[in-house]
Amino acid sequence: MRIRDYSLPAGWFPRDSASVSAFLSEFKNLKKESRAAVSPHAGWYYSGRVAARAAASLRADARTIVVIGGHLRAGSPPLFAMEDAVKTPFGSIPVDKELRLALVDKLSGKEDRYRDNTIEVLLPMVHYFFPDAELIWLRLAADEKSYEAGKIISRAAKELNRVVNVLASTDLTHYGANYGFSPMGGGKAALKWTREVNDAAFINAVVSGDEAQTLRRADEENSSCSAGAVLGAMGFAKAENLGNARLLEYATSADAGTDGAIPDSFVGYAALAWDA
Repeated sequence: MRIRDYSLPAGWFPRDSASVSAFLSEFKNLKKESRAAVSPHAGWYYSGRVAARAAASLRADARTIVVIGGHLRAGSPPLFAMEDAVKTPFGSIPVDKELRLALVDKLSGKEDRYRDNTIEVLLPMVHYFFPDAELIWLRLAADEKSYEAGKIISRAAKELNRVVNVLASTDLTHYGANYGFSPMGGGKAALKWTREVNDAAFINAVVSGDEAQTLRRADEENSSCSAGAVLGAMGFAKAENLGNARLLEYATSADAGTDGAIPDSFVGYAALAWDA
């Protein structure tokens, strides 16, 4: 059996099951009403609570969890983990090889051979909330084809009589000198603009179900680092007739500090969900 090992260094998320369970235990009894969700993908110190809200919102009856990552430019092929299972602090999550085979064929997918955080950082949560489920590891490019890929996921699952959840992974605005993006200078004004203007506009585009506007805002306003993942979730939600998304929680990495100081650079995070 081929098992995909960790590629991220220690510190992104706890490596032992007891610490993961302690972090996530308060989210275990939240209502599980959604069939698709959007989650951030930074280290757990910064975005773990927001990510847990998204993962915990997904319905418990899914046989397979399709985790969609990004960090792919427009025109890149869909990338799949081709191993038999993926390592987590709870052991390993088996891959749904039958559904993967169908999706690789329908999406002309390639093997994901790269180190990337957008999926790996969420897998301990997936394994904790869905200990008996299988996994599809898929990364989608930031282009309009990813919206159609989400619809294809829905159709392929139905053809195989699968009940699936989709968890899409993106961080929002990367603001400050670390990211070369500071249109509002720094301090309180910059953080307020990031929260109430730039990230809000992207979130509103997702909530409204406007895939073209979602992609445009990500491209032109730097408000999503993995818009293809979000478009995949939106296409899946459309095919499943899930209606509009709702915002579950929003935060920024600036909120992780304890002294109230606004850092020079920060990132926005949102948890959104489409209820079944």
